Amino acid sequence: MNPYLDIIVRSTAVYLFMIIALRIFGKKELSQLNTADVILILLISNSVQNAMVGNNTTLLGGLAAATILFIINFILKKLLFKYKKFNAFMLEKPEILIHNGTLDFKALSKVNITSEELKEAMREHGVEYFKDVKMAMLEIDGNISIITGDQTLKQTHYKRRKNHKNLIQGS
Repeated sequence: MNPYLDIIVRSTAVYLFMIIALRIFGKKELSQLNTADVILILLISNSVQNAMVGNNTTLLGGLAAATILFIINFILKKLLFKYKKFNAFMLEKPEILIHNGTLDFKALSKVNITSEELKEAMREHGVEYFKDVKMAMLEIDGNISIITGDQTLKQTHYKRRKNHKNLIQGS
């Protein structure tokens, strides 16, 4: 087999494996990565490098692997845009966490957010009480959007990390 065709096949297999593995293990978006997640990604990239390029450590071998990864990623994004069922399968949906001041405990449990984490996100947005929240939603990008019920309709975004001790304010 042509060594570059071999790299293309190997890289494609690794890419598809990683997509499926990330989907199964439920990591939604990069904005939710904590230190352990970043270390995992670095170790995985190191562990699958040889699976993609084999013994070919040449510049052309590396460029062939990188090129096919970019091409597959481009195609995947086009498929996500074109086919709604595929998009629904691959991507999580936004979850309403608070509606008109009422917490949805089932949704909070589903997305592994405690009421304390939600309170912390609300405080970051300058909201003190649940009753003041018209809607709080965990977006598909990992942000918690909060819309207040006051006259000014304050709308803010909050980036959530999996570990509530590592919450950071988003843009």
